[in-house]
Amino acid sequence: MASNVGGTRHHQAGWEAKSPWATSWTAAAAVLMTFGGIMAIFQGISAIAQDNVFVTTQNFTYEFSLTGWGWIHLILGALVTAAGIALFTGAAWARVVGIVLAGLSMVANFVWLPHAPVWSVALLIIDGFIIWALCAPRRESRV
Repeated sequence: MASNVGGTRHHQAGWEAKSPWATSWTAAAAVLMTFGGIMAIFQGISAIAQDNVFVTTQNFTYEFSLTGWGWIHLILGALVTAAGIALFTGAAWARVVGIVLAGLSMVANFVWLPHAPVWSVALLIIDGFIIWALCAPRRESRV
């Protein structure tokens, strides 16, 4: 049996998750953010073009013009897509930005409920999963 007489030990570089689950949840969040961001971009383009895809309701509490919501979804979608792509690099700032943007996306999709109810609920669930995946406790070591 070999002993470590010299006192040297193998160090891992930087922040690395000891659990493969932590890495895979972050990768899943990155994929979902990238996909969700691209879909939000398409939603925004469709709303800006004033397509007949969306149904508008009258007397809704959070009523804005469909074009205004289109710009909000377009900009938010571009930011979410960029943060999702940055998550693949493993940057810590991308996790924080991803949590904030997923929260903003939840608010935008909640207010978007009258225009696309099923899609909004689906994105609310996905954004909730993204926030959970990025906030999940990790057993990381700092060397």
